[in-house]
Amino acid sequence: MSELRITLVQCDLRWEDPDANCRMLEDTLGELDGSTTDLIVLPEMFSTGFTMNSREMAEPMATSATVAWLRDQAYQRGCVVTGSVAIMEDGEYFNRLIWARPDGSLAYYDKRHLFRMAGEHERYAMGHERVIVELKGFRLLLSVCYDLRFPVWLRQQPAQGEHFEYDALLCVANWPAPRRHPWRTLLQARAIENLCPVIGVNRVGEDANGMAYAGDSMLVDFKGEPLIDEPRDTPFVATGKLSLDELQAFREKFPAWRDSDHFSLSDGVGP
Repeated sequence: MSELRITLVQCDLRWEDPDANCRMLEDTLGELDGSTTDLIVLPEMFSTGFTMNSREMAEPMATSATVAWLRDQAYQRGCVVTGSVAIMEDGEYFNRLIWARPDGSLAYYDKRHLFRMAGEHERYAMGHERVIVELKGFRLLLSVCYDLRFPVWLRQQPAQGEHFEYDALLCVANWPAPRRHPWRTLLQARAIENLCPVIGVNRVGEDANGMAYAGDSMLVDFKGEPLIDEPRDTPFVATGKLSLDELQAFREKFPAWRDSDHFSLSDGVGP
């Protein structure tokens, strides 16, 4: 049976202090490694908090100390480590989800939907490509925070002759406490409509702007039922398992995908 072990890391973040956050996370992760997990998931902008100071805080992709730290953690621990980082590349700034593998290779996804209520669309460039990565037989669609509100962007879009495009959806976030109900509801809704598990990791604490974060990090199964559910505003580290065999069996038993609507996305749509 193909299983994927996923570790959710819900933590408080030091404002705009990458060194302190990386040290804190090393302590938090402790002895976690490939013997106990396949994937460690950190929150959105885990090294800085959700900063709009992109010109001051974004790190050049080629020389980013935070990206190097992710790569080193993946290598040392023998598992994938992922989280988003403020990145500068080719004169633009991105909220970039980095997928660091133990062999030193990277994949990344640039956040598509930028949170205009905080001015993110004025400080960062919009991503244009959906990104799917593979791990232990699972295909995972990557997303960041505000993306979760846009079901068309995250909807299964299988190629001709295929039934499913991906097997799990991953979303990292700095989702504020006043909107904790939508966060929890949307994680479950995306699971139900896409017939796939959803991994959602949020932060806790309060940032320098006085915004509080309630956490509510969850691992949700293909029916929208929580496997890990921490409805509290304190840090935690928890590991859960997903079974590809169970997922495939459910999709065969409940083939709602046969009645899905086919569509395509065109690039160049405004933010």
